Amino acid sequence: MQRRFQGPPTSFIVIAVALIQVLGTIFSASHQTAPRALDPLAFMLLLAGPAALAFRSRRPAVMLPVTIAATSIYLLRGYAWGPIVLSLALSIILTAAAGLRWLAWLGAGICAAAVVLMAVLAGDETGLVRASAGVAWAAILVLIGEGFRRRAERMAEYRRRREAAKQAERDEYRLTLARDIHDVVAHSLSMINVQASVALHLGTNDPEKLRPALEAIKAASKESLAEVRQLLGVLRDDAPLSPAAPPSLGRIPELVEDARRGGLQMRFENSVDPELVGAAQQEAAYRIVQEGLSNVRRHSGAVSAVVLLEMAGNALKVRIDDDGGGLRGMPAGNGLRGMRERVEALGGKLGLTALSPGLRVEASLPLNAGPGGHHA
Repeated sequence: MQRRFQGPPTSFIVIAVALIQVLGTIFSASHQTAPRALDPLAFMLLLAGPAALAFRSRRPAVMLPVTIAATSIYLLRGYAWGPIVLSLALSIILTAAAGLRWLAWLGAGICAAAVVLMAVLAGDETGLVRASAGVAWAAILVLIGEGFRRRAERMAEYRRRREAAKQAERDEYRLTLARDIHDVVAHSLSMINVQASVALHLGTNDPEKLRPALEAIKAASKESLAEVRQLLGVLRDDAPLSPAAPPSLGRIPELVEDARRGGLQMRFENSVDPELVGAAQQEAAYRIVQEGLSNVRRHSGAVSAVVLLEMAGNALKVRIDDDGGGLRGMPAGNGLRGMRERVEALGGKLGLTALSPGLRVEASLPLNAGPGGHHA
């Protein structure tokens, strides 16, 4: 695809060149003796070149032939010498800038040959020197146009890369938001579903224990609504991405307690100093535990589970074990996919190991890596 040099507005170029050629030629004619006085045809030829420049965007191939013809006819008829060549020079530049290299070089070659031929016919040594200068200028005009074209191509490539980077950033933003929505909604609805089942059972068999189950449902739904409102605020661009109380290692005991209220026998081990762990790694650890426990409650049929946080070298190790049925040969769903994407975005690894019985979900999060997995 050809790249076209933009530059000033076409109308400005046409009007400016027309004024320079007409007024400049009138002034020049008053200070020289020409074989033929300026007449209506001369002015038509003076305006034909600038008019041809009006096609630089729609049909750039028209410019150079028209300006060559108009200039040639004007000079051959013996009108006064003046800035008639301005439109010719600009048409060579703009033709090359439009990507029509062969046409630009052909037009420059015709002009150079005409200048040399006129010098030879005149038989003047100084004329040959001027002809050599004319040939050089014809080549320079093409090279100037080539420079404009390459600059336009570089600018277009820069804009393309910048737009591609913005699109990638938007895609990553949407992916992050989708993971957050999934984690929040899936965890809270799973908690509500389990507690509702417990409440139905207690309502029939043990009404006195019904109130704690209903309070757990209320707390889970309130927290879920608050986080969903926060995420919806991000979509409206009226709230930051991070909630007022961002996911962190300090909030993981809340997840463990929620799972315990849901009927799981929970054990939580934490030997990590939060001061040593970055915000990105803390959020990822929270979301991994959140999604892992949601999967345990919804799919595994487990009775007990263990959540372990510890340091392993220069990485935060997060592990969730359960005694349920494991994956049962089913492919990983959105939750596990989201966990893997979170871990890999920080340069870490996520592993799934079958236990007897149960499943182990284990993540390793490097502490010296920021978003995107780039090490500091």
